[in-house]
Amino acid sequence: MAACLVELGRTVLVVDIDPQGNSTSGLGLDKRKVELCIYDVLVGEVPLDRVVKASGYPGLDIVPATLDLAGAELELVPALARESKLKRALEGVAGKYEFILIDCPPSLGLLTINALTAAKSLIVPIQCEYYALEGLGQLMSTVKLVQARLNPGLLLEGVVLTMFDGRTNLAIQVVEEVKRFFRGKVYSTVVPRNVRLSEAPSHGKPVIAYDPRSRGAEVYRELAREVVAHAKEGAG
Repeated sequence: MAACLVELGRTVLVVDIDPQGNSTSGLGLDKRKVELCIYDVLVGEVPLDRVVKASGYPGLDIVPATLDLAGAELELVPALARESKLKRALEGVAGKYEFILIDCPPSLGLLTINALTAAKSLIVPIQCEYYALEGLGQLMSTVKLVQARLNPGLLLEGVVLTMFDGRTNLAIQVVEEVKRFFRGKVYSTVVPRNVRLSEAPSHGKPVIAYDPRSRGAEVYRELAREVVAHAKEGAG
């Protein structure tokens, strides 16, 4: 998504706040060689601009994550205003980028709460599988709590259906269920299962750099155009 937005001429910062660091390695950074990461910002009070790294793609920067971040949940518990650490850190760089994408962990702990508190809007990716539906209620309850207590301006930007396999009835049923649950909020672009999308991260490249003509690359280009169009409507 970030690489596709850059391809459209936007400046983008990716903030990787997932201890797995998939966005970090997916943009070609070697996590073993990263000296400062988002952990140092949240726990060590290091200014965020000292942690920003240039990716191999002009206009696309990243705040990396490493396994150090796994301990941040516990270390943040006694911290003052712990839910707003990321929001305050981003204030110093927000004006430099048209889009800041925060890649969250697959859990609803303090790291995700920090991301929801800092964000203006939320994009929810949902796999077209049964178990993906089970966590929706808990996610939306958490979002409502954040809106009520920490970030009243947080909006649900949209829902992205991913890993869609049109050959299965289950995937089609999941799409229908999600569209009912998030009426009017589901992007029309649906991301299919695609071999190139699976392979690209292992090469440290976005899919549009790994195989720009693949179906996966084309779909994410379509999605990026849709995201930009929604952002313009919101600004208007």
